[in-house]
Amino acid sequence: MAWSFHKRIKIIPGVHLNLSKSGISTSIGVKGASMTFGKSGTYLNTSLPLLNINNRYKLSDSNTIPDIYDRDAPLPLFGNIFSADVQEITSQNMAGVKEAILLARQQRKELRSDLRKIQAALGTSKMKLILSYLFLYGLINKTISKDLKLNIEAQKEAIKQTTDLIDHCYVKLDVEFDPEIKEKYDQLVKAFGNLTTSHKIWDVTSAHFQDRVAARSSASTIVSKRGVRFSFKSLAEIRSDFEALYFENANGADLYFYPSFIVMYANQEDFAIIGLDEINVQQSYVRFTETGAVPRDSKVIDRTWAKVNKNGTPDKRFKGNYQIPIAKYGQIKLRTITGLNEEYEVSHYEFTEAFGQTFRAYQTIIKYR
Repeated sequence: MAWSFHKRIKIIPGVHLNLSKSGISTSIGVKGASMTFGKSGTYLNTSLPLLNINNRYKLSDSNTIPDIYDRDAPLPLFGNIFSADVQEITSQNMAGVKEAILLARQQRKELRSDLRKIQAALGTSKMKLILSYLFLYGLINKTISKDLKLNIEAQKEAIKQTTDLIDHCYVKLDVEFDPEIKEKYDQLVKAFGNLTTSHKIWDVTSAHFQDRVAARSSASTIVSKRGVRFSFKSLAEIRSDFEALYFENANGADLYFYPSFIVMYANQEDFAIIGLDEINVQQSYVRFTETGAVPRDSKVIDRTWAKVNKNGTPDKRFKGNYQIPIAKYGQIKLRTITGLNEEYEVSHYEFTEAFGQTFRAYQTIIKYR
């Protein structure tokens, strides 16, 4: 009897986003797939609630707190700057997207296990065929060698089909835009592309007060920061016609911006999905007392001294006191009420400003339409 392989039905998930004037809708669906990729599954429709243009959450008739979307609300400025554990950050209405990614990953794991079993079975069948010839019983009884050859061909085909299933086992992200929203998104992508070309991008990991008088310095804040990169880079678990806007994170999970959500990705097990409507992006500039080399695309807007008096004049008690440039850097702060807390500085201020403006314009049109 020829060898046969009974394949478990696999469910390959997909996510469909519709960004229209009536709001953002998300369809999280599955298509069942056996070896022939043929069977249909079910669809779960969810929606991202549109935010009311109201600057405050109402707690009771007499108590309110500032909404995080109120861009005038103060944010924490000092101390270590890092986000909460990614397991705590996922938006409630993005849980379905996360489940789709986890499901695709589980499918790949099971399929790889199946693949190893088929490969082992193929190795056994080939060995049996060789032994049948060595001990002549395969030459005497032609049926034995014939069945073994049929097994080998069936196993090779099963390996091919299982490998193909693994290659297609990912979350397919389809996005449909209204023309007006697509225009805003294209502007955002262009602005981000310019931002990625900045000579220097830093992740600010901490900021602390400094006693300017005691330190004889013009800087009131000491920051720790590490060079990182921005680029277009998508996750292996998600395939889409739209590449993610990638923010490297020096002290935590990296950020991948998709058209309506952000994936905060530490590793295959630890990641969060955050609705784009929940994030508070603040863009501004900083006057940075640069003790190192000023990046070639930054502007020097002032100068100070290595040792300075309270009134800004050089402290003549220090020999060899020298001037230090003050550069204008762009600043981007990312916050959510669930625990996202990241801060970046960028050498090219104009590109930072353009990104901030286009991001807010895109976020506004998908939040309030």
